[in-house]
Amino acid sequence: MQGLDLSVLVPELILLTLGMLLLLLELVVKKKVYIAVVALAGVLLAFFSLYTVNGSYGVMFQSTVYSYVFKVIFLINLCLTILLSIRYLEIQDSSHGEYYSLLVFSTVGMMFMVSAGNLIVLYLGLELMALSTYILAGFIRHEKRSTEAALKYFLMGAFSTAIILYGISLVYGTTGTMDIEKIGYYIHTNGLGSNPLLLIAVVLFIVSFSFKIAAVPFHMWAPDVYEGAPTSVTAFMSVGPKAAGFAVFVRVLLTVFPILASHWSTLIIGIAVLTMLVGNLMALAQSSVKRMLAYSSIAHAGYVLLGLIPRSAEGVLGVMNYLFIYTFMNIGAFSVLILLTTEDFKGENLKDFEGLAKTHPLTAAIMLVFMFSLTGIPPTGGFIGKFSIFMSLINAQHQWLAILAILFSVISAFYYLRVVMYMYMRQPQEGQAVIQLNTSIALRLAMGITLVMTLMLGMMPQRLIDSMRHMFTLS
Repeated sequence: MQGLDLSVLVPELILLTLGMLLLLLELVVKKKVYIAVVALAGVLLAFFSLYTVNGSYGVMFQSTVYSYVFKVIFLINLCLTILLSIRYLEIQDSSHGEYYSLLVFSTVGMMFMVSAGNLIVLYLGLELMALSTYILAGFIRHEKRSTEAALKYFLMGAFSTAIILYGISLVYGTTGTMDIEKIGYYIHTNGLGSNPLLLIAVVLFIVSFSFKIAAVPFHMWAPDVYEGAPTSVTAFMSVGPKAAGFAVFVRVLLTVFPILASHWSTLIIGIAVLTMLVGNLMALAQSSVKRMLAYSSIAHAGYVLLGLIPRSAEGVLGVMNYLFIYTFMNIGAFSVLILLTTEDFKGENLKDFEGLAKTHPLTAAIMLVFMFSLTGIPPTGGFIGKFSIFMSLINAQHQWLAILAILFSVISAFYYLRVVMYMYMRQPQEGQAVIQLNTSIALRLAMGITLVMTLMLGMMPQRLIDSMRHMFTLS
């Protein structure tokens, strides 16, 4: 058995050490903001350590360009979430040091998932991510809807875990190996494209990871969990676990089961269309901005799923570009919700945005940028993300899917721009007190970073596209 060079595990080892250190600091440090600062410093150290890791194709753990891109997304998501959380937890009277440990451990699980060379390692990473996120969803213990969200997430998550374990057992029973590369090679060389056990295994994998990315009809948990969880955790969950799910989804289908593509591609098309349809239509009916963003997150999962259909490098690049851009615009939108949150005001409903352009014009302008980007309006990053996916479909002769996705994007404009209408075309309600904005410097820093990146990726997208394409050709 090939030995594992521990140098490829440096980012993961740094984060694991950081997570345990944060648990110890919780016992001795009274001001929790210092724990957040240590967490942020450790995450930045792990981020820069990525540049020192050389590619490795070990049996159990693989460090590739593909995994590198997703690890960058996970660490950016973690950094921004820490910045969002500092003041928010104080407002919710839930400022506990173990919160940051759970964020770190969940991210470590995601990083193991995308680097797994073995299905058991993939499963262990999945469980570490999931168990940490279940606790985070119910972190505000004195709020009933947060506890309810955690319970729903746990029950549905346990169900999806059982499904993927059954799928893994079928694959192992058919091929005799857990090694991801060897499984694909065995299936190809033995012509098992019509093996009924493998067909069932493919369906089970698709069902399980459709749950992780909140794709229809496995999305039932997402709106309630996203609405009930702390807003900072919702921002974290809507990016990190979703990106990890897509990373494994793409890798398993295109590496392990490419010979069965004629079977699974039809299923993926159906799920993608249903996800875009249900996500967008249900978002139209929401009066809660937080719940609307939950349904829009479901719709975005449908757009990203379309990147699997071409089964090409261009489609995979489209998926990576989309998820990288989505990280900034989605966390940016949630950062505005947190900015409006104070001890006496939640800032989660559409009515809370009435007349915001008159009382807080800069905040309204920032929210407008994020709403435009989520819609896919140029010159924001969201347009580039959708454009890369749609072009991969057109080049693969799936023009009808691209046209359908564009129509769904038009539908999404109604609920995203409704927020803009409330901010700019409605007057503040008479007698309503002027909203006092959250004064957290860390939160404003996170909002500034997401705003700049959303605009920069929309106005100067070629550098991102070229760097992704260059890295992908090296992998």
